[in-house]
Amino acid sequence: MGPSPGILGMRTLWFAATLCWGISLARAGDWPQWGGDGSRNMVARETGLPVAFGAGSLMPGSSQIDLSTTRDVRWVAKLGNRCHGNPTVAGGKVFVGTNNESPRDPKYVGDRSVLLCLSESTGELEWQFNVPKLRSGKVADFDYLGICSSPTVADERVYIVTNRCEVVALDVNGLSDGNDGPFREEGAYLNWPYRDAMDLSAQDADIVWRFDMREALGVVPHNATASSVLVVGDRVYVTTSNGVDWTHANLPAPEAPALICLDRETGRLLGQERSGISGRTFHGNWCSPTLGTVGGTEQVLFGAGDGFLYGFDPEPQEGLLVERWRVDCNPPAYRNVGGRPGGYGRRKGPSEVLGTPVIHEGRIYATIGQDPIHGPGAGHLLCLSAGELGPDGKPAVIWTSSRIQRSLSTVAVSEGLLFAADVAGVLYCFDALTGALHWEDRLQGAVWGSPLVADGKLYIATEDGDLSVFAASSNRTPLGRTMFDEPVYSTPVAANGTLYIATPSHLYAAKTGSAQGTRP
Repeated sequence: MGPSPGILGMRTLWFAATLCWGISLARAGDWPQWGGDGSRNMVARETGLPVAFGAGSLMPGSSQIDLSTTRDVRWVAKLGNRCHGNPTVAGGKVFVGTNNESPRDPKYVGDRSVLLCLSESTGELEWQFNVPKLRSGKVADFDYLGICSSPTVADERVYIVTNRCEVVALDVNGLSDGNDGPFREEGAYLNWPYRDAMDLSAQDADIVWRFDMREALGVVPHNATASSVLVVGDRVYVTTSNGVDWTHANLPAPEAPALICLDRETGRLLGQERSGISGRTFHGNWCSPTLGTVGGTEQVLFGAGDGFLYGFDPEPQEGLLVERWRVDCNPPAYRNVGGRPGGYGRRKGPSEVLGTPVIHEGRIYATIGQDPIHGPGAGHLLCLSAGELGPDGKPAVIWTSSRIQRSLSTVAVSEGLLFAADVAGVLYCFDALTGALHWEDRLQGAVWGSPLVADGKLYIATEDGDLSVFAASSNRTPLGRTMFDEPVYSTPVAANGTLYIATPSHLYAAKTGSAQGTRP
């Protein structure tokens, strides 16, 4: 027997209140976390965004953009030379992950991972979190990859998952307002593995607390640790990135959790899943958790490395995150090809859930995919009911589509339409209610990021450096293109009337009608 309706109602009200409290720093037009809010739906309520802008060209003999060659660009900030995460915007600040290949401070030398905090109005550096690499090499911390997680801003804290498989809470103001919180060893941490502590300045990060998933839980990340933190009230939920080792066949930590819950004020471990996900993982666990109401109760949704979508009770019980249900996102034919178990990595075989599940208007949407180095292959898109559960206690399947190939992307659902993209570089527009395909477009290059709907427009970027804009409608209507001289692996973000797009080496803040931009 489940909880009474009265208890369910009280819990729903409690979660609504704590969720609002958890993002109180953010203004109405901010984008404080991956997907904008806990639903992870890639839709922004912005207007006046550019259809295209002039990305400009480099100054001769320089890695800086010549701003006189740009158009409709407020500012351009220099990054390192890799950017696989996505910017977030909150409280007048922009946060973005990169590497240290364009050092902002001479004391930080060599391959390191970096979170930059920039001024939203000018793009100038306010502070940075410059993290040493693990000594385990590319198997667990890939060379020059940088910070891959999108930062989450809640109240006066920034929550980030580092390349070192840590969950870290940072002060949004860095060390400029003093050293807050119980953690006081920033200088030693940032100078690891050396014993001497670094001398820090107001432009360095202030660590409030850190939780080392490798040390505390035995997690072994594969290549990269990549999860965006979900904040709900006084808790944070994080994917651990636990996966295979260098053989790509052995799971060194099959008992380690794939999803955990921490106290947001202290970083203390509150709960972990024990559903056996890691022991069934194909490659890695990189999907970010989602918050939504399923079957009348608030739940944390998690797309796992075993190809299942899970629903967990958000309230840990005796140190455990209790599984409510799981749904296989792979069709049976992918797991059983020709009467034999399907082979992971083959074109038609089972895949993980990599794109973040989206919950919108009583429905859940999820795709499957693999590490993009495996190339394109058979994919699958599911629409599940978040309202009515089936007789087995699971969300009922409303429709599915195998038209889409393997996908890394999170979908965008707006005005009855669902926009999705796959690694092969095809953009799709489905009817969100029925799954009928309205149109598709083969883009110029593979897609690693996600589509964004904002201002009646659909933005999507490709590995070939093409930012395409379509009308967010059931008719295929191209509106404009912006070309970059390098790939784009990130997702466009819109906040406070500005479009943000990160290439590996630059972050652009584009706004219609902007005068000649500024260089931080």
